[in-house]
Amino acid sequence: MNENVGKFARCLAVLACACLPLIGGGAAASERLKDLATVQGVRSNQLVGYGLVVGLDGSGDQTTQTPFTTQSIINMLAQLGTTLPTTQSMQLKNVAAVMVTANLPPFARIGQQIDVTVSSMGNAKSLRGGTLIMTPLKGADGQIYAQAQGNLMVGGAGASAGGSRAVVNHLLAGRIVAGATVEREVPTALGSGPYVHYEMAVTDFGTTQRAVEAINREMGQGTAQALDGRVIRVNAPEDADTRVAFMGRLENLEIRPARTMAKVIVNPRTGSVVMNQMVTIESCAVAHGSLSVVVSTEPQVSQPNPLSGGQTVTTQQSEITIKQGSGALMAVKAGANLSEVIKAINALGANPQDLLSILQAMKAAGALRADLEVI
Repeated sequence: MNENVGKFARCLAVLACACLPLIGGGAAASERLKDLATVQGVRSNQLVGYGLVVGLDGSGDQTTQTPFTTQSIINMLAQLGTTLPTTQSMQLKNVAAVMVTANLPPFARIGQQIDVTVSSMGNAKSLRGGTLIMTPLKGADGQIYAQAQGNLMVGGAGASAGGSRAVVNHLLAGRIVAGATVEREVPTALGSGPYVHYEMAVTDFGTTQRAVEAINREMGQGTAQALDGRVIRVNAPEDADTRVAFMGRLENLEIRPARTMAKVIVNPRTGSVVMNQMVTIESCAVAHGSLSVVVSTEPQVSQPNPLSGGQTVTTQQSEITIKQGSGALMAVKAGANLSEVIKAINALGANPQDLLSILQAMKAAGALRADLEVI
């Protein structure tokens, strides 16, 4: 436990040192508009398909336990001119049923190749060395937008012998680079009429206003107008070539984001806590102590004398020990910044779980000036 606390304290110290320039300077670095916003309507679309991977070295699905694999093989062979009875019991080891997923990028054209991810959905042991048979990829509307086929690249290795097995990385998912060919295009309108709308990644009125000011300063007053805290309407040229050049200039405009709200992100499952540089606390006193309860049980054997005629009796004897660790009371001054918060909590010797409880208690007491979000 002491070693874990020491490692956690060192991590917090590094985090504090990294945040000190931000706390002291108080100025956020400039970012490009393309890093803060996206063009409305310009988006990717998810594709999914069901297929078969063949050519496996005895590591495929156990067809007796995955009937859908057998049914898929019968249907595929029927389309290729080979008819098998549906009652046929096939014991195949070199075939696996898989799900194929891909992202169709915006402005994708017919004939363009995209990457696909292939994942096992049965009980195959490995997809390494397999080949995906031609699989149609459908969109949310049920239409086929791409066809996938090719040899899998699996970034893992495994071996088994004598009941022992060793696996490096994951063997049940692979990737086919440029493994799908686009067969249908998705119309992507680059704005509607004379306007192009930019959507900010985070709803922040200050950052949105600064983006509008930067666009108007570069392109002329009245070019951009904020519709709300997230959407910016930009008056763009209607000619396609001129509009692309115009938006290329907009994307590289430097914008200084406004200060974000103070926030503490807590993950109780992993014990991780992340605070931004805006977190401050009011004057408070934090006490930290540990209470441990140890219950130990040992068997006690009662052995009678050889001539007494009794029986051996086994009983359980329990011992309960309660230990109260030495508590500490740490006073924290008002307006403390991130580094001072970390130093104060580290001085108490708190581990990650204790830190979660301390932050929640400080928030409930009104001393933590930040939004506490539990994920």
